[in-house]
Amino acid sequence: MDFILADNQELTRWALEALIQQTQDNVVYKASNRAGLVQLLIEHSDATVLLDYTLFDFADEDQLLITVERFAQSQWILLSDELTPQFLRRVTYASRQFSVLFKDGPLSEVRQALSAAAQHERYLCQRALEAIISQQQEVEKPDLLTATETEIVRAIALGKTTKEIANERFASIHTITTHRKNIFRKLNINTAHEVVKYALRAGLIDSSEFYI
Repeated sequence: MDFILADNQELTRWALEALIQQTQDNVVYKASNRAGLVQLLIEHSDATVLLDYTLFDFADEDQLLITVERFAQSQWILLSDELTPQFLRRVTYASRQFSVLFKDGPLSEVRQALSAAAQHERYLCQRALEAIISQQQEVEKPDLLTATETEIVRAIALGKTTKEIANERFASIHTITTHRKNIFRKLNINTAHEVVKYALRAGLIDSSEFYI
């Protein structure tokens, strides 16, 4: 198998390379940045990438997902000190090419992930699974917002203005603006676009109800 180490910690690279090369048929390449990683994937499109996302120069998870989609035959093992539950949920739901490990986990998990990659299967360590499940429950928790706030979220997600929402609810613009501020604070978001994403995840709207 071909492996690409995309990790800027020298000690980690050395340890992973030693572990991978215990099998003589494995070949290890190293990438120090995203451009180099992409070039290696062009040359070895079915390689398994061991990536520390937090130390690499991907701008955001969208850029990572685009790269993974471009190289559909590749396998990716995310190996980091810390990955947020939101990030884990998004990337693992978006593509089955991702396996997930944490650097403070046992060596046995690394071996299992490498074995799974050889079979073009994914491996999620127990800590990653727990984080994903926790995030799923948080997203779906209905009592995060009040009933009124939930209705306003749905209205915002459907593209209605503050004035339109106020007219529909026979309320003042000031009242709706206050609700909007509270919603953004509770959901820890900043834009209406993020409201749409939350409403979709929480099942408050269906994608067929609006146009992007």
